[in-house]
Amino acid sequence: MPGNCPADLNFKKKQMSNNINPKKKNMRKLFTLLAGSLFMVSSLFAQSNPLVYSQDLGTCKVHLLSENQGEGKPDILIGATPEMLEKYTTNGTFPNAVNAFLVQTGDKNILVDAGFGRELFKNMESLGITADQIDIVLLTHMHGDHIGGMLQNDQAAFPKAQVYVAQPEYDYWNNQNGDTPQKKVFTTYKDNLHLFQPVAIGREADPLLPGFQGVAAYGHTPGHTMFLVKSETNELMIWGDLTHAMAIQMPHPEVAVTYDVDPETAVQSRQAVLKYVAEKNIPVAGMHVAYPGIGMVKAAPSGGYTFTPINP
Repeated sequence: MPGNCPADLNFKKKQMSNNINPKKKNMRKLFTLLAGSLFMVSSLFAQSNPLVYSQDLGTCKVHLLSENQGEGKPDILIGATPEMLEKYTTNGTFPNAVNAFLVQTGDKNILVDAGFGRELFKNMESLGITADQIDIVLLTHMHGDHIGGMLQNDQAAFPKAQVYVAQPEYDYWNNQNGDTPQKKVFTTYKDNLHLFQPVAIGREADPLLPGFQGVAAYGHTPGHTMFLVKSETNELMIWGDLTHAMAIQMPHPEVAVTYDVDPETAVQSRQAVLKYVAEKNIPVAGMHVAYPGIGMVKAAPSGGYTFTPINP
């Protein structure tokens, strides 16, 4: 019967292997070991790529898509003392990155931010994903290193995507004078643009999308938004630009950056979020967190917080 074919084939394979002479058996074992080793090496090489990293989250898959892994300079910091820089920087610099994240839910490809657009599309292609396969784009805010990949040749880079932007963020940039890249994104995606109101940290509300909640973290920009991703019992807080200099802003969340539209509010948001994710034991992912871009936050006994990257 046709249903018995797999069992019959397996049985024949076993018979054939029993008739192989010992030398051939040893050679087959050697080739099997070599193939296994090569597979392990290729897997390690794929995960050691400093621009792409993949991690399961319940039934979802989360991918770091990094534009750049580099170093930041302390001249962007507001409130950092010489003592802090001496203790937490190396040769006057700190690790920095420019990241986007792709969340695959099984039936949807959801991109969180679009980086500069320099490496984004190559990174997606390495995962077998093309731009027209992106279903949804969630924008944490509208700075150039987060929306640069939204347009190609002045056209929508993601022609089939629904785009979500917080209402306060839209209002701020739409009220700026003149033609701006932000306004260009809004007009290009106007037929697929969805505005929403983020919720306060820790507040329960209807999800923005199944498994996704937009969470307010204002200050860096007036509508800066994080996205809390939930799958089964697992959670991940993609916190956008809550931090720019992890080496300093984790032990000293009170340090702001020159990119903050409202530094005081940005500090308040950072302190509230760090406290929340540390108490709730929620993994975090950030757009300026060095590879692999994902990790755990813990309160430090001496004050401030520590960050432990997930083991890639």
